[in-house]
Amino acid sequence: MLPKPAPVEPTSEESIGVQVQLLVQLLKLSSLINRPMQQAVASPNGLGLNEVKVIVCLGGEGSLAGHELAEILAMTTMNASRALTALLQRGWVEQEIDPANLRRKPFRLSEDGWDGYAAMAPDISTVAAEALRVLTKRETAAFAKIIDKIIRQVEAWPGV
Repeated sequence: MLPKPAPVEPTSEESIGVQVQLLVQLLKLSSLINRPMQQAVASPNGLGLNEVKVIVCLGGEGSLAGHELAEILAMTTMNASRALTALLQRGWVEQEIDPANLRRKPFRLSEDGWDGYAAMAPDISTVAAEALRVLTKRETAAFAKIIDKIIRQVEAWPGV
């Protein structure tokens, strides 16, 4: 087996161009995945796409304030607020009290919200299976590691 080559730093215009192309592809993917998520998850469950994103985020991250959701989901605070209001009216989220900061207004999934999240899981799984079915198990594992690495890098970016 050949030794692993050392990582190559992007110093040439060509390698920077490849990175820009990959970034554009990531942006395209993040936009395109919204279509099947809207058609196969949000609409059948009577939700907007931003509401689905909030549910998934709260389900994975736990309690968050509206501005925190907006930051994590890269949406405007107004869109996060609208999604939270719709989910409050539906009874899928509830407000908590943060004893350490009474000005902070965190939200969490309610019992009905967890039930709704669980009910959407098969639809989400269908979108995931269809979107990723072109990858082998090995490619899927590699892709998961790469995505995680990129997310950590972007989260560590100053000012992000």
